Amino acid sequence: MAKVNKIMAVLVATRDVLINRFGFEQTNIKLLTDAPAADGDGSSSTTVLPTGANIKAALSKMVSQAEAGDVLFFHYSGRGTSTDMDFRQLVNQVPEGASFTILADSCHSGGLIDKEKEQIGPSTYKTTSSLSYKPKSIPFESILEHLSSLTGINSSDIGTHLLESFGSNASLKFLVPQLKFDLFEFLKPDEGILLSGCQADETSADMNPMMTESGGKAYGAFSNAIQMVLKENPGGLSNKQVVMMARKVLEAQGFDQHPCLYCSDRNADVTFLSYPNNKPSVSEI
Repeated sequence: MAKVNKIMAVLVATRDVLINRFGFEQTNIKLLTDAPAADGDGSSSTTVLPTGANIKAALSKMVSQAEAGDVLFFHYSGRGTSTDMDFRQLVNQVPEGASFTILADSCHSGGLIDKEKEQIGPSTYKTTSSLSYKPKSIPFESILEHLSSLTGINSSDIGTHLLESFGSNASLKFLVPQLKFDLFEFLKPDEGILLSGCQADETSADMNPMMTESGGKAYGAFSNAIQMVLKENPGGLSNKQVVMMARKVLEAQGFDQHPCLYCSDRNADVTFLSYPNNKPSVSEI
């Protein structure tokens, strides 16, 4: 299997779990990737790139079309993502009677929904292992150098470069002054559910399997752990159980990152990707 097809295989595996286990309709699943579709995977020949603007547009569309009884799901695996304010705005727009689960396999993803209650958080245990892995982080200096070359602005403020580069597509964190954002209305409790690959002060690792058919291509360790947990436990699992089991998988594999859960007290014990007496319907990968 080619390296690029390994990436698609992981995404297709997630899609298949949504369809076969959780009852999502394939027509309601939108996949954004820079990897071309593999032959026979059932994906559309038209690839939508996972740029920041495309991801924000797809999420906004999904939330705006949601109705009571819908289960919304967003799975992100990669470097960088929207900010906690962006996701808080989305969660605030979820209609009553629907839920929005976010699985974030990226660095510093803990607390990605601003002001969401922490159910499973920072842990102190450390692990050691000879397993080959690397964090998905990019050095700040490298990011700043790249942005400066694009904007031509001599500033160490990342927000200045992002506003210049992306304009209205920049994150709310840079568009809205903090004082004004503090005045935004927050729903308590809300239906946002965040399963993060690590704590806010940690990086989320890529996993390099030994030279196999993947050619050593990296894939998200947290995403892989979730797949393993679901495969090994065919019955219903609560959001809290999924995160705790994923933690144990990563610990056994020697990874020094600690998945977290942020949601209301009720949603901590709700079955993962389910809503009482309703069928899942909409998803983004």
